[in-house]
Parts: sequence; C-alpha cells; structure tokens
Amino acid sequence: MMNIAVLVSGGGTNLQSLIDYEKSNSNCPYKIAAVISNTKNAFALERAAKAGIKTFILSAYTVLGKEAAEKADRDTKRIAISDAVLKVCQEEKIDAIVLAGYLSVLGGKIVEVYSGKILNLHPALLPKFGGVGMWGHHVHEAVIASGEKESGCTIHLVDSGCDTGKILLQKKVPVLPGDTPDSLYERIAPEEHKAIVEGTCLLAKELGL
Repeated sequence: MMNIAVLVSGGGTNLQSLIDYEKSNSNCPYKIAAVISNTKNAFALERAAKAGIKTFILSAYTVLGKEAAEKADRDTKRIAISDAVLKVCQEEKIDAIVLAGYLSVLGGKIVEVYSGKILNLHPALLPKFGGVGMWGHHVHEAVIASGEKESGCTIHLVDSGCDTGKILLQKKVPVLPGDTPDSLYERIAPEEHKAIVEGTCLLAKELGL
C-alpha cells in the first residue's frame, strides 16, 4: 500500500476522483494519508475533511508568518512552502506525492528526497505548452491560439525543472472549431479524472508498493 499526500490549490475535482477510486476499489494500491493546500479557502479541503482525510494548509503566510511573507520574494516563498510540505510528508510517513491542481512549484530538498515519487497532472500534451506560466486556462488559451488540432492532459514525474519530468501517460481530446478555454477544459476534465487515478496506480506499481 502506497501512502500518498495530495497537494491541491482549488476545487479538488481530481482529488475527488482519487478519493472515490480508493473508496470503491478494495484492491486500490494507494491510501490518501494527507491533503495539503497552499490556499486556505480551497474547496478541496472540504472534500478531504468529508472523507476523513487529515488536512494541512501550508501557504507563505502560515509557514513564514504574515510579516516575513509580505517581504519575501517568490523563490523564498516557494522553498519555504516546499520545505514545510517535506516536513509534513516525513512526519506522516508519505511514500509518494500527487500534485492535483497544485499551483505552487515545489523546489529544494523535497524534489531530491522524493525523486521519482512526485506525480504531477498537467492540462496539456507535454512537452508542448509546459513551463512557467502554463497552468489552468492559460494553457487552454495557448493551445487554441496556436491552432493545435488536439490537446489533453499529461501525468508526469516531477524533477528540478518545470513540467520536464518523465511522462507516464497522456489522454488526448480533439480541439474543435470555435472552442473557448472553457469548452476545451470541459472536454479535458473527465480525462484528467481518469488520468490522475491511472497515474497514481501506475506509480504504486513502479515503486513496488
């Protein structure tokens, strides 16, 4: 059994897919041991609480304190949050980390300690449309503007780069004439929900857990 921490920032629909699969499959290879958010108002936290999963809010304010957070630059905040996530994961005996709509970039020691054990869901077909600034609707806008005929989502391992780690699986959908970022997202979202579960199960298999 692979103990996972799921990192979230928003609504948590992909987290819900992981929760539902774990509850409905007796042979599920993972257990969600913690849900960590970098935003205090993420609805994902309510989903986790309803499922009886331990939650943590690790933002720049909770980690550094209000005064220090307001003075810190982006990289300082990211490393502080990453180190706090690492501490929680070690305390909760977490085997692997799943980024499910997590809008902060992990860096520092956690990437080394959990090398090959951090999974990310990206809302496009990497290596296209990855990197800094490519998240959420920004990705879908870029895909449509480029004239691509297909898009989808990617499950990949996290390394020290941004969206550059080993790809484990992808799901594809067509980009249709007249698509908006919203309509494209609506087509991709159900594939994300499948991919996050498949990718997490695949990681458990790869790690022998």
